[in-house]
Amino acid sequence: EPTVRTELMEQIPPIAIFLQESRPKFPTAFFEYLMPIVVRYLTDVNNQVRKAGQEALLILLEQDLVAQSDIENKVCPILLDLSAPDSDDEYKVEAVNIICKMASMLSRTTVEHMLLPRFCELCSDGKLFQVRKICAANFGDICNAVGQEATERLLIPKFFELCSDSVWGMRKACAECFMAVSYTTSPEVRRSKLSPLFISLISDTCRWVRQAAFQSLGPFISTFANPSSAGLYIREDGTLSIRPSMQDVNSNPYQPSNNITLTSSNTNAT
Repeated sequence: EPTVRTELMEQIPPIAIFLQESRPKFPTAFFEYLMPIVVRYLTDVNNQVRKAGQEALLILLEQDLVAQSDIENKVCPILLDLSAPDSDDEYKVEAVNIICKMASMLSRTTVEHMLLPRFCELCSDGKLFQVRKICAANFGDICNAVGQEATERLLIPKFFELCSDSVWGMRKACAECFMAVSYTTSPEVRRSKLSPLFISLISDTCRWVRQAAFQSLGPFISTFANPSSAGLYIREDGTLSIRPSMQDVNSNPYQPSNNITLTSSNTNAT
């Protein structure tokens, strides 16, 4: 029964945490018994079971419970198979979604060597706009996961494609993550390539794209600032924050010193 398998998946993370805490007594139980179940359920015929398996996998990765060897030899190959060009549409959409979500939890080497080539292919998927939409919405996270060199060499050309996509929702998603993409690039790429690209979005024929671009204008401009003098920096969650200067803190010692956060992505149009 699918409901039984779904319930089983929901119990995997707490069992894995227990095993980790009791590893002297159960040194290989998770890797030999539980991890193969999680991997197998990523391809289950029932979508609810697959969803539960995907959520369990993300929790395990977030808790750093999956060995690097299992990630590279078991998890990534399954996701690459599911996201292949000839894969079932539903499986492909799910696979690209989990690839984007897990990228920030893996090592840069693993993402760049195993997942980045497939992500670049999916950005140009001409069959399913849903796949391109997921890629566009998570583009900033992928850039952050692989760093400047891979971003400029492989991802920026794909970003240009998505910014000129015929589906306006794609262009809107690009506008929303523009700051995160810009932050990962060099000042020269921001000036010579991304600035003209942003102008095209802010002049888009669709008002929803223009609105998203205007909302990202300030955060995009902030990426041109020198962090040491402007006090601007990007948090791990992708938000732009401002550190109050020591002069401001000293002039008003009773003022809270919490960072001012400017959310720059996933802004809902109203």
